[in-house]
Amino acid sequence: MNGLGVAAFSLDWTSIASFLGSPLVSPFFATVNVAVGYVAFMYLIMPTVYWGFNLFNAKNFPIFSSDLFDSHGQVYNVSAIVNNQFQIDMPAYEKQGRVSLSMFFALSYGIGFAAIVSTLTHVALFNGREIYEQFRASKKDGKTSGLNVITEYAIGLILPGKPILNVCFKTYGYISMAQAISFLNDFKLGHYMKIPPRSMFIVQLIGTVIAGTVNIGVAWWLLSTVENICQHELLPPNSPWTCPNDRVFFDASVLWGLVGPKRMFGSLGNYPALNWFFLLGAFGPLLVWLLHRAFPSHKWIQLINLPVLLGATANMPPATAVNYNCWIITGTIFGYFVFRYRKAWWLRYNYVLSAALDAGVTFMAVLLYFTLTMNETSVSWRGANGEHCELVTCPTAKGIVVDGCPVY
Repeated sequence: MNGLGVAAFSLDWTSIASFLGSPLVSPFFATVNVAVGYVAFMYLIMPTVYWGFNLFNAKNFPIFSSDLFDSHGQVYNVSAIVNNQFQIDMPAYEKQGRVSLSMFFALSYGIGFAAIVSTLTHVALFNGREIYEQFRASKKDGKTSGLNVITEYAIGLILPGKPILNVCFKTYGYISMAQAISFLNDFKLGHYMKIPPRSMFIVQLIGTVIAGTVNIGVAWWLLSTVENICQHELLPPNSPWTCPNDRVFFDASVLWGLVGPKRMFGSLGNYPALNWFFLLGAFGPLLVWLLHRAFPSHKWIQLINLPVLLGATANMPPATAVNYNCWIITGTIFGYFVFRYRKAWWLRYNYVLSAALDAGVTFMAVLLYFTLTMNETSVSWRGANGEHCELVTCPTAKGIVVDGCPVY
């Protein structure tokens, strides 16, 4: 679950589809873009900048972690820099020092900056004329770009030191859009399965009301009944209550809201160089477009989608290598081999299978919780017993002392 995860693999559908969605509904060219971006970032860029250049003092921290650290490699004590109004306590912050990130976490933000700008450039170059014509005809283009980092960055610059305000702005500015896009993706899947649009919409509407109500109730119940929930350092290795998404959300509220962009990615932080990724994202699609214009007979060039390629690792963390490895392999099997050699089967059953796997996982998760977890019954085996390399969460720099890790 940590480290570079070479050859990590899982047959668990929750691991395959939990962060990137179902690989069965992803077009193969999109799967290839994700695979190229993931492999390049994970296995070429990361080892180079970590072991080769020690960028941003990377060796002071684990190579892959969503935790926040101080300059000595210790987990940052966030509670110590928060006052009773849930705002930053500047004297305490100056005493503890700047917040540092693992190499992967830091570069993932830089790649995110590039992905945001590349979306605008890519759409303008490859779809600009179509959008303009549609705009003249219908006054709308239907295009959206990722707002996750932009909303955090913007409100963090305007009102730094206020994490609650930051997450509220992010929720209404980005997560509402993300939920709407998820709604549309499900609607598209229903269209592929020949479900009448009106029936699909009614079922989605009812499901949204039920899910929203149930989720809130279950969340409060778990918070009050599960001991040490979301505190991964206090939970057993095979605990399902580590809350990877929520921990990253919390860390983001600290980085963008409490500490603020200026003290992280500006002149007062450790990572101002990451802002150059905005420029990379602006000119990257231009290079692809020029290659496409220069070699129009090479049809594969126009399938290079830099927003998808750069955003390939946008879910890491909380997603890990095992999620990406099995997603890419599954997507390749169904998107290329099954589609090419068993197309009749693919046309008839591919999307049905995807929906069935999603529904089956949901049903079994509920069933297993009430029949096994509530009775404190679990299965102990190698795949569920946590990390088998304890050093994967350790720094590698000389002189950095962290509990449970060797000192070099």
